[in-house]
Amino acid sequence: MPADPRPAPAAAFAPPPGIRYAGIGDEAAPALADQLAAVHQLGWNAVELRTVDGRALADLDDHTFGALTEQLAVTGTDVVCVDSRIADWSRPVTGPFTLDTDELRTLARRCPALGTRYVRVMSYPDGGLTEPEWGHRVKERMTALARQAEDAGLVLLHENCAGWAGTRADRMLDLLAHVDSPALRLLFDTGNGVPYGYRSAELLADILDHVDHVHIKDALPTAPGQAAYTLPGQGAAQLSDCLGLLLRHTWRGTWSIEPHTRLRPHDGTDSRADDGPAAFVAYGRALERFVAEQVPGAATAAVPAHGGVHG
Repeated sequence: MPADPRPAPAAAFAPPPGIRYAGIGDEAAPALADQLAAVHQLGWNAVELRTVDGRALADLDDHTFGALTEQLAVTGTDVVCVDSRIADWSRPVTGPFTLDTDELRTLARRCPALGTRYVRVMSYPDGGLTEPEWGHRVKERMTALARQAEDAGLVLLHENCAGWAGTRADRMLDLLAHVDSPALRLLFDTGNGVPYGYRSAELLADILDHVDHVHIKDALPTAPGQAAYTLPGQGAAQLSDCLGLLLRHTWRGTWSIEPHTRLRPHDGTDSRADDGPAAFVAYGRALERFVAEQVPGAATAAVPAHGGVHG
């Protein structure tokens, strides 16, 4: 893919100090070129990778992966995290553990080429087990995975999503204490509390010191366990409270958009069609403006692009 000679546009508003904006690329489009184009249209230079042409990063053949790293280099795009399927909603704790260890082994070879140490994981559906046995097996598996990640120089980021420790701060902290490894940290998704039925800001306050990465989405509840995803600030995810809390505690890192307005892998929804990149860009612009105008502590850092500040 040839380099685009045109300079990237400036971000509409600069992020707060210490914060970087990025996005999960396949929320914009299946093809990597379109994913990167959407990110760069926002004036950002960072992407989070989950799938390319519908295939998980660990499932790409070596030739395709090599072409991917070339595209990243040519376009000057950094990878901030890899979203794996390890322990996610598709893999119950009663399933084959080798699926996870093999995927992590592949990512351990590929993450150095991508320039990231972060691998998103979850903590397994119960597979029909009782809660005590579910928790026991999760801790056992996550300990082994963390040791494997530690040996490879990677950091597993457990997301507040599917799994034993997905929706409760006490279980997240219990899991971290049990595993007791620098290779297991937390990923906080602002919008997951809406379908799962908890208040996001309250959970974040309990786990804040252990959070290394943030996903941005917002949503309104529609039925038990279901949500309709919205632009930032238009939902019930307490987005302003969550981001303000991070800034008040001088948190530093990446805020990565996961709009879910066109693509929701866990329920098979994919309506990106031709407007996926445009919708992704519109979401990113909405986040920039929302942060600048409605997040406490961010306004003084949010300078319009024409003032010369770039994201």
